[in-house]
Amino acid sequence: MIQQQLPITDISHLIPQKTPFVMVDTLLDFSPSHVVSAFKILKTNLFLKNNTLLESGLIENMAQTVALHTGYDFFLKDEVAPTGYIGSIKKVDILKLPALNDIITTKVDILHEFNGVTMVAVKVFNANEEEIASGEMKTVIANQ
Repeated sequence: MIQQQLPITDISHLIPQKTPFVMVDTLLDFSPSHVVSAFKILKTNLFLKNNTLLESGLIENMAQTVALHTGYDFFLKDEVAPTGYIGSIKKVDILKLPALNDIITTKVDILHEFNGVTMVAVKVFNANEEEIASGEMKTVIANQ
């Protein structure tokens, strides 16, 4: 099994998204049932409007953190990670939108995983560790 020291700041090989659509930039923590990512909101972000990250950017950050979990899990097994999609979003609460240059931290707990379908609970925090968003979503791995 491959092992890499955390945090990992070059995560480009761990997620299928490519610039300019990347909404995570650091893997902070990982376990089979948990992942934590960080993301600095830059001026070049596609989801930035009036120096604020839009709701769609936060939701994409949540989904990409789930993809990061899958990608790192496959990386540890020295296997190519499959592509996944958002299957459904059960509930999302956006309490506050982050601004340009903010660093957000996204924590995902894997609730259920079966046959390529993963149900997760997600929370997003700002630099003050204040919860700014939460939700539940289902991701689905594409048929290979």
